[in-house]
Amino acid sequence: MTTMTETATYGSRQNWFTRTEGWLDDKGKGAWIAAMVLGFIFFWPVGLALLMYMIWSKRMFSGPSCARRSKRTMMTTRSTGNAAFDAYKADTLRRLEEEQTNFESFLERLREAKDKAEFDQFMDERAKRADGPAEA
Repeated sequence: MTTMTETATYGSRQNWFTRTEGWLDDKGKGAWIAAMVLGFIFFWPVGLALLMYMIWSKRMFSGPSCARRSKRTMMTTRSTGNAAFDAYKADTLRRLEEEQTNFESFLERLREAKDKAEFDQFMDERAKRADGPAEA
């Protein structure tokens, strides 16, 4: 069973920034420093932005760069010793994961419907343009 953190971290519906941040966290502090140095080499504002982000997010001065994620994962999977609460917590996490999955599928259906509507509108406008010059 995956935890909420793992689902949120490795979910397929994340933006590029979140995926890149997770990838760099998995590689460690050296990857962050290498990305910053490369940013300074190729385009200095990118390197400066990465440096500021590393300082702001406390990645520069902390131990392992993914300490927050591992601590959060440990907290969600650790037993409290109270069997009733642990069962309630497991059930609630399962329900929340299910709701998240349902919501993501709803958003996907919504995006597909919007895309289809935009495509149908485009095809209608294209057909009108194709009919227009032929009649003139």
